[in-house]
Amino acid sequence: MTLAPETTDLKIHLRLEEGGEDWFTVCDLAQLLPGRGVAALLPDGRQVALFRDRAGELYAVDNRDPFGGAAVLSRGLTGTHQGRPFVASPLLKQRFDLRSGECLDDETVRIATYEVRAA
Repeated sequence: MTLAPETTDLKIHLRLEEGGEDWFTVCDLAQLLPGRGVAALLPDGRQVALFRDRAGELYAVDNRDPFGGAAVLSRGLTGTHQGRPFVASPLLKQRFDLRSGECLDDETVRIATYEVRAA
């Protein structure tokens, strides 16, 4: 299946501070292909992994795998488990809920999530 290229001027924005008013522009919406991740560098040096699912929902999580320590989650496989969207790390395959950041394989581990929008 091939997807037609999008023709939109929408940008992906992240809210860097919970409850904050400032949004950080990351990239064009067209750069997010459903089912594939994109990594972006934030102003403070952290990395974020951005995802878009086939329904058009946007997700942003920390790109660092807490188990292996490498910034690789943007390269992980996406899927759903019991209705929860997740990304599976390409290192040891732990799955992280894209909404909450909770590890589905070890509930004591969590990654940061970010509020994300297209505008």
